[in-house]
Amino acid sequence: MKTPGEILDIARERARAAGLPYAGAVTPDEAYALLQSEPAARLIDVRTNAERDWVGKVSVPETRHGAIQWTLYPGGAPNPAFLEQLEQQASRDEVLLFLCRSGVRSRHAAKLATENGYRNAYDILEGFEGDKDAEGHRKSVGGWCKAGLPWTGA
Repeated sequence: MKTPGEILDIARERARAAGLPYAGAVTPDEAYALLQSEPAARLIDVRTNAERDWVGKVSVPETRHGAIQWTLYPGGAPNPAFLEQLEQQASRDEVLLFLCRSGVRSRHAAKLATENGYRNAYDILEGFEGDKDAEGHRKSVGGWCKAGLPWTGA
């Protein structure tokens, strides 16, 4: 099993190799390991409230988990209070692990957080549900659910 430091080193190397504008990128398994062993790690779920209610939520202690909509439902407008809400939920020194459905909004959230002084912003690759399979369904190709990590809901 890798230490939190080793996981973060791997994540930072992914960022360097891909030219990412934030600290790094972790797999769902790595994110879960960090939440179990790195006291300064916090998962920030940037999906809409509707997605969390209707699709499911990660099951980690509430002290290690936050939720801030990147876009608002219905309509998909950007959340104008995103940074204000982030400031209320997390410190700039924490390891922030951003999660969305498939890994797109979480990249944007990690970038914006980094641009605003959060030095340890990481994207969770593949997201909660992962990409669609050949039949257009999620939760079978990648992501938190496919990895068999704890979650509750629909």
